[in-house]
Amino acid sequence: MESALYQPLPDGLTLIETLRYDPAHGPVRGLRHLQRMERTASLLGLSFDKMEAAAHLDGVIGDGPIRLRLTFAPGQGVRLETFPLPQAAKEWRVAISPETLQSDDPWLQIKTSQRALYDRARATLPDGVDEWLFLNERSELAEGTITNLFLERDGVLLTPPLASGCLPGVLREELLETGRAKEHVLTSRDIQEGPLFVGNSLRGLIPARLVQA
Repeated sequence: MESALYQPLPDGLTLIETLRYDPAHGPVRGLRHLQRMERTASLLGLSFDKMEAAAHLDGVIGDGPIRLRLTFAPGQGVRLETFPLPQAAKEWRVAISPETLQSDDPWLQIKTSQRALYDRARATLPDGVDEWLFLNERSELAEGTITNLFLERDGVLLTPPLASGCLPGVLREELLETGRAKEHVLTSRDIQEGPLFVGNSLRGLIPARLVQA
């Protein structure tokens, strides 16, 4: 159902899904990504052909991991781009961003090209830091520039609730539905106490270490 929170739509708005292709499994979490893009389009009042998007994903063939970037823009339809997927570091060094998020910003809840804050933050990552972690206006942890955040406690992954100002990531969704994770308000003090992870659907869960920027 269309939400007035997003009207009028910004010029050049594009819906984005980034996911992994694996030769053994095809597009990893592909259905979840299609469902999220469909939900986003509905919120924005856009007509989205999920079957067309699924056909693009089903047509991918490769003999190794591939990064897939599925986009949908009004008047332009669905587009799929493929990129090499180099191996990532086994552990990411993360730091608290000097910029904060406004938790009630509706654009934080959907995956689109309206992400200037994140792009700006990634462009200014200091040497020795792989990811920024954002706090909101209440000093609650929200998310990274391209990842959701997870803290392991008593065998369960704790992840900030959407009310803290994070994107409903596809990996996050899967972990919550399978019971591996649950929502919990986190602060910068909390993440000094236990095993820390960041993650997204492209890379999966990545062990992380908090450092000073």
